Amino acid sequence: MLSSREAATEWENAMRVTREQMAEHRQKILESAGKLFRAKGFEAVTVADVMKAAGLTHGGFYGHFKSKDDLIAETLTHALRGDKSGGALAEFAKRYLSPKHRDDLAGGCSTAGLAAETIRQAPAARAAMTAGLRENIQRLTAQAEGATEAARRRAAIGHWSAMVGAVILARLSKDRELSDEILGETRAWLEEKRSQRQVAARAKK
Repeated sequence: MLSSREAATEWENAMRVTREQMAEHRQKILESAGKLFRAKGFEAVTVADVMKAAGLTHGGFYGHFKSKDDLIAETLTHALRGDKSGGALAEFAKRYLSPKHRDDLAGGCSTAGLAAETIRQAPAARAAMTAGLRENIQRLTAQAEGATEAARRRAAIGHWSAMVGAVILARLSKDRELSDEILGETRAWLEEKRSQRQVAARAKK
């Protein structure tokens, strides 16, 4: 027979395992939902689809989320936090504006994949997208070139707006040649703007 201390320890261990399992299941749901939403859109994906993709039972959903709207908002928060841009802004732009990224709907950028749909979602989803937008601009500002904070922020917003818009347009085009042209010309335009800023900065010295 277990002593009271041993029984308490066993109960604590069981609770810890349960909490860890719950956290693991939540992570699976969020990651599966993110891939499905980016690939198919919010409306085409059901809660049952998400739970099946996560390898979990449908009934377990409500132990993690109140509703599909709640899932959408939480998924956006999770996905946008994972959309990290590494390295210099120019290098990030090259990777972002590539055919590989354009063709990867499920694994690509959540802003390009879901921004247009989020406009019509509940306030919580729009708030999550707005928070992600702010975070991205701050991160890109830190990577941008410019003599002042205002100049770097302007460059970051300009780059991000052009990049996201280009990927959206490239994805919607059925003409592969036009799609490639949109990506390539946007990359070239951004590099041109970068060169102009560098020339202007040197002229001021």
